[in-house]
Amino acid sequence: MTSRHPLSPDDESQATLMTPVRHHQTLREAVEHSMARYFAHLDGEQVTDLHAMVMAEVEAPLLEAVMAHAQGNQTRAADMLGLNRGTLRKKLKQFDLI
Repeated sequence: MTSRHPLSPDDESQATLMTPVRHHQTLREAVEHSMARYFAHLDGEQVTDLHAMVMAEVEAPLLEAVMAHAQGNQTRAADMLGLNRGTLRKKLKQFDLI
């Protein structure tokens, strides 16, 4: 596993087996838990580009969820996210969501 990449599905399933599932956790708690799990699996590797990796992992599902909630309406989704509609379209294209 390289330190620039998130846990692979195999790593994640193994980590899930070792870590009890917490229901009703906040987004903050989920991030803290995921980062602790990530650092535990580094095996001494140096971490680089961590911010970019985390943002890419979080931003795509955020955009998907907001677009679904807005029923595909980009103007509503942009308003919900506090983004300009053009910026939202750019991000949707970046993650192959349109």
